[in-house]
Amino acid sequence: MIELKVLTADDWPLWRELRLSALADAPHAFGSRLADWQGDGDREERWRDRLCLPGSYNLVAYVDGTPCGMASGVPGEVPDTAELISMWVAAEARGRGVADRLIKAVEEWAAGAAGAASLHLAVAEGNAPATALYTRNGFADTGVSGESMPDGRPERVMAKRLTPA
Repeated sequence: MIELKVLTADDWPLWRELRLSALADAPHAFGSRLADWQGDGDREERWRDRLCLPGSYNLVAYVDGTPCGMASGVPGEVPDTAELISMWVAAEARGRGVADRLIKAVEEWAAGAAGAASLHLAVAEGNAPATALYTRNGFADTGVSGESMPDGRPERVMAKRLTPA
């Protein structure tokens, strides 16, 4: 059974655990590096601040009571848009619909509470599994390049039109 939990700043230890796991598991998929969140970067106030980004919506997915995935929605830089960020599912939970549930929940938040007409995301060029996941969920490549990844690869921006809640 897949369950989702909306996080608050007080859930920072759980967010920290999953985010560090994500950065260790898939360093090629994130604009942040594991080293950036360890050592001096591993501070409670920093984790809390991440969960308190203005207008953000942060989720953790559980499968059979075990936390195994995460995603966030944040208001977009362009009016009437929102962004899907920090998407990750642990290897042992992949293929069970966890990512689809996380994406759907962020879409619902974006179309409802965030009032967005479209949801955007950035995926590392060459990350075929993530691109296939997003395409299956109705996202299309916009033809726009995002920021460069730590290894220099560009991100591709994908977007999906939303139906108002």
